[in-house]
Order: sequence, then structure tokens, then C-alpha cells
Amino acid sequence: MNSKFTQIVRILLGLILVIFGANKIYSFIPLPSPPPEAASFMESLAATGYVLTVVAVLEIIIGLMLIFRLWVPFALLVLVPISLNILLFHLFLDVPAIGTALLVVILNGVLLYKNRRKYKPLFAE
Repeated sequence: MNSKFTQIVRILLGLILVIFGANKIYSFIPLPSPPPEAASFMESLAATGYVLTVVAVLEIIIGLMLIFRLWVPFALLVLVPISLNILLFHLFLDVPAIGTALLVVILNGVLLYKNRRKYKPLFAE
């Protein structure tokens, strides 16, 4: 589990989550304009006043957990629904910007696979 490859994947995924999570709060990276449907969806989430903030905070916390190697198997499981929703958002509403979403899902999948022995008790009868 502690191979150099796994460490690089874990830290890379953590950095992506921290940077994009913080960008949701502080907007320091200019992002391209999304298609109208995607913009409308994001505006509706922003109008709730809490959804995007909660997602951003979760991304930052999970990213820091991965970077500092704290409860990594748990962090990866919490990241699954977030990463799948990121992928589905881009798949259905913003296909041109799907690259980072695919990267997050792939890195999460690799790390889930590398930690598969830790999840075995979850599926014991």
C-alpha cells in the first residue's frame, strides 16, 4: 500500500481536491464558461446557499486527509459519491471539461483498489 506510485496518486488526488474545493469558495482559478445548462444547474445549487459550500468543505477535508495520510480508506469511501457526481455532471452537462472529473474518478478507483483489503470486513456476512 505504501509504494511510491500509491503515494504519488494519493497526494495528487489530495492536491486536486484541496485546490478545486478551495476554488469553489475563493474563486482564484478562472474557469471557462460552462454551457448554459451546466451554468443553470450550478446557479441553482449556489442559490441554496449551502450545497456548494458543503461540497467544497468536504473536498478540502478529504484532500487534506489524503495528503496527510489520515484515515485514507474512510476518506476514499466518502469521496466516491462526490467523484461520481462530478463525473456525471460533466458527462451530462459539460462534456468538454470532463478531463479533471475523469482523473478524480480514476485516481479514486486506483486508491480504492489499493486499499481493497481494508474494505473486506464491510462485506463479511
